[in-house]
Amino acid sequence: MKRRSLLRSGKLVSAIGLGCMSFSGFYGPSDEQEAHDTLAAAQRLGIDLLDTANVYGLGSSEEIIGRYLKRNPSDFTIATKAGIWRDREHGNRGFRNDAAYLRTELEGSLRRLGVEHIDLFYVHRRDRSLEIEEVMGTLLELKAEGKVSGIGFSEISPASLRRAVAVGPVDAVQSEYSLWTRQPELGLVQACNELGVTLVAYSPLGRGMFADRSPDPVNFGDADFRKNNPRFLPPNFEFNLGKLAAFKAYAADHGFTTAALALAWCLARGEHVIPIPGTRTADHLAECAAGASIDVTEAMMAEIESMLPVGWACGDRYAEAQWNGPEGYC
Repeated sequence: MKRRSLLRSGKLVSAIGLGCMSFSGFYGPSDEQEAHDTLAAAQRLGIDLLDTANVYGLGSSEEIIGRYLKRNPSDFTIATKAGIWRDREHGNRGFRNDAAYLRTELEGSLRRLGVEHIDLFYVHRRDRSLEIEEVMGTLLELKAEGKVSGIGFSEISPASLRRAVAVGPVDAVQSEYSLWTRQPELGLVQACNELGVTLVAYSPLGRGMFADRSPDPVNFGDADFRKNNPRFLPPNFEFNLGKLAAFKAYAADHGFTTAALALAWCLARGEHVIPIPGTRTADHLAECAAGASIDVTEAMMAEIESMLPVGWACGDRYAEAQWNGPEGYC
């Protein structure tokens, strides 16, 4: 497994990480033993970056990881997040970045994970009532206290990133980035590279679209994020399947799985990009890990671009309600 720099300290992690949101049932029922088998596979494959959050399953993803770590001491680098609050009883959702909230949520994450500090702590979504400079001050305090090693933000704009970096070092920005979600190329990829910030690409496989076997919306449960997502609704879904057929055939012709080539494409966008595909199964994780061994040539990048040009996907990446949180910048 190739390695890339994650933190400004020079800490190296696997070039491909593991997103652990699906451990909490985000895309359907999950099984803790299956999640633990996937974590064990990650260790065997050399994947040592785990990405989770306090709200994934209202803490269940962190708890599953924590129970695994208790029985299987490891050298995983752990990233988690806070900044989104959810109401268990009524399902309400909002954003908080104030010092008291971030500190309390960090302590909860430490407890659930069973660790003494977090390698990378993200603000999950911006609280627009607070200036980002104030939030950076809180994060720098947590870092000075030794509770976190690295500071990150999720789904912020390049302008907000520049403001944060003016206060102190930002280690990583997490944003959705893949062959069908390329908004980060309109400023964020460039800003991260310029400022020495790692771009952690979540959903690099298009929420399952870049698998050899595409998902079937008929099987989406009520809790599945994709059920009301524009790209998975007709007629968008059928159009997107048709466009992907050429890429899937191209991957197969080169001896790659669709997922591996899609991740290799992400890695080829810059040495500062680290994709974190999410999966519940060890077999799928092995497919993902293979992406780090593919050298995508300039000719291949051009061929892929001809098949899937910028803006090819039909439908917005979020429904109107789902857009509440990410910062726009275009």
